[in-house]
Amino acid sequence: MELLLLLVENRDRLVTREEITERLWKGEVYVDTEHGINTAIRKIRAVLRDDPEKPRFLQTVTGMGYRFVARVEVEGPLTVQAPVEAPLEQTPNAQATWLTAKNRLWLAGGLSVVALGAVALLLAGPRLFHRGQTAIGSIAVLPLDNLSGDPNQDYFAAGMTDELITMLARDSTLRVTSRTSVMQYKSVHRPLKEIAKALNVDAIVEGSVERTGDHVHVTLQLIRADTDTHLWADSYDRNNNDTSTLPDEAARAIAERLNHAAAGVARVRSINPEAHDDYLRGQYLWMVGRNEEAGQYFQKAVEIQPDYAAGWAGLSEYLDLKAMSGEGKTLELLTEAEAAANRAVELDDSLVLGHICVSAAVLFGHWDTAKALKELDRAIELDPQNSQALHLKAKILCAMDRFDDANAVQAKSTAANAFVHPGARAEIFNCTRQFGSAIQDAQLRLRDFPTSGDVLGELAESYHWTGHDKEAVESLARMFASEGKPELSEAARAAFEKGGYRAVVQSELIYFERIARTTGFSPVELSRFHAMLGDKNEAIRLLQVAADAHAPLLVFRLNDPAYDALHNDPRFRAVAQRVGLPYEGKPTATN
Repeated sequence: MELLLLLVENRDRLVTREEITERLWKGEVYVDTEHGINTAIRKIRAVLRDDPEKPRFLQTVTGMGYRFVARVEVEGPLTVQAPVEAPLEQTPNAQATWLTAKNRLWLAGGLSVVALGAVALLLAGPRLFHRGQTAIGSIAVLPLDNLSGDPNQDYFAAGMTDELITMLARDSTLRVTSRTSVMQYKSVHRPLKEIAKALNVDAIVEGSVERTGDHVHVTLQLIRADTDTHLWADSYDRNNNDTSTLPDEAARAIAERLNHAAAGVARVRSINPEAHDDYLRGQYLWMVGRNEEAGQYFQKAVEIQPDYAAGWAGLSEYLDLKAMSGEGKTLELLTEAEAAANRAVELDDSLVLGHICVSAAVLFGHWDTAKALKELDRAIELDPQNSQALHLKAKILCAMDRFDDANAVQAKSTAANAFVHPGARAEIFNCTRQFGSAIQDAQLRLRDFPTSGDVLGELAESYHWTGHDKEAVESLARMFASEGKPELSEAARAAFEKGGYRAVVQSELIYFERIARTTGFSPVELSRFHAMLGDKNEAIRLLQVAADAHAPLLVFRLNDPAYDALHNDPRFRAVAQRVGLPYEGKPTATN
């Protein structure tokens, strides 16, 4: 509307694109004015039904600007500017039109429609400023640079990154790439277009954090990847006592700029600065694998502020992992993890991680698949692209023999994030006995993750169950090498040369039995080796030991193809019933 008024006020005079930019976007640095002008002109022509080849209203002067060429009758005290150049000659392509009273009414109506169109244009934001380009529907936040000059502040920059990602997923309807996926680009200076293509996103947020003394300075900018166009930028200055709400504020600004703001989301309330700092330290330590230290900081965070939902979720996640690793009394740890997760959800039902933690706690602590799925559905409702929730759901569905559902959910998880767990889809294909599909997917992932033990392990499984034992052992050896166990890699190849695949399994069993005597290696894992060797009695005995000890991962391991030959054994079925899983017999392969 503003552009149409500018052109009418300066009718019969060429209005340059520079004048338009000055009038419409003066001082707005990060606006794509070229696309903005083109789009606005196109919308005006659409409403006025004006043909650019035979213009009755707007004439384009290529490379310079536009003229409003229709005659205008002025009513009221409008000051008319004198034309600064000769009127256009009457040509078939530019006929001046007198506006009769009827035409003025029509134009007034048209201007009203243009005004509505202009409102829609403003609401749509920069997505409509790109002719021939798709709307922005996905985004990634690159790790924020720590400009503090102090590497001890890396945790704070990482924490701000993580919270901004979390808030974008919460406050917007955008597909937001997970933190784990973007961490590979920390301090990596590659073209944004290339990074966006690898992450499969339309836009990138990048920026920096500077924390000195009691002052925090954060700068952020939003960039459309395919055109490298700046869409938005802002900076935030806070003191240390007022940083907890900053990521939420920035996420809302980005979501609104892209017309992707989620409806009905409550604002994040301020958190005690000391509790917030401890939580950020815990998150940083958790992501780098220093789990015990992370747990200590999560514990400190909730002690300082008992109503800190994210702190309770972090603590629950730590306790779950500790229970699964066999580092303490399993059921006691799982009970504590469940209590912490429930506390997180009570404090903030919109906290995705809280619902994931409740799901994990009831699944591993009670083997309650129904409630676990209910909590995951709530997490996915809050964040449909959360690969962690989707993958856990796929694993539960597979354990319940819902194979088609499991594959469908895992496909969504992998599409949302293939970086955190690149072997995840092959894992579910193996679980659903689609070994050929598992091989195809694993081989595809190896192109991007050639040393991933996650992918190589699944590939070894699928090769074995399709009778390609030589390829299976080679994948297994590569997996051991990638995990820093060259002795196991060499032992696997040597065993295969001497006695085939069975000898490889025997050598693994001997190795892990030795570890189990000192570290409490799970009886579930040892049982699997016995099952593969055909030792049914020992395999089932170890499963019974695992059930008595309430081994958390038993709920997933019973679906391993190694146990297919045991499904009709009443002792195996008794263990399955304790876990609450159906076992009616499964095919050995579907493709």
